[in-house]
Amino acid sequence: MTAALISRGKGRRAAAALGAVTLGLLTLSACQQPTSLATVTVGTKTVTAEVTPGCDGDGKSLDKQAVQSCIAKKGAETITVRPGERVRVGVDPKVAKVGWFVVGGGPVMSAPSTDTYRTFSTDELFKAMNPATGQSESLPEVTLMVAEAGKAQGAGPMALWHFNLKLKD
Repeated sequence: MTAALISRGKGRRAAAALGAVTLGLLTLSACQQPTSLATVTVGTKTVTAEVTPGCDGDGKSLDKQAVQSCIAKKGAETITVRPGERVRVGVDPKVAKVGWFVVGGGPVMSAPSTDTYRTFSTDELFKAMNPATGQSESLPEVTLMVAEAGKAQGAGPMALWHFNLKLKD
């Protein structure tokens, strides 16, 4: 009789442990993976953002319509920059492994980078080409886009992060 009580107790504990593990796995499977972060630092101020909503291809290149929609978006975070200051942009190592690039007032990188951070001058980021005159001009503010490069040659970006940069007089 003692053996029957002991085995019933072990069975209950085993069933309870199995139930706890199953519940834990169900809870974890319901959670989404966190998106990668991009960070912009100017002086001592740092802002961090997740992928802009609607601009995450979930490991695949965004289609042309999504890219056009994403280009028009603004960042949730704004950071003020003084002329001559350096702007440091960083990405998650997983993004760096694939490659990434930055767009300010216009393209500022000739090829995707595999570094986890890069430094840019305000002159690079706030410069835009006037299509009517062909002259470059300095903008008072820009939406800085950080883009995860597509895996295939010539593919569109897989994700975009947006930051608002404002030039302080």
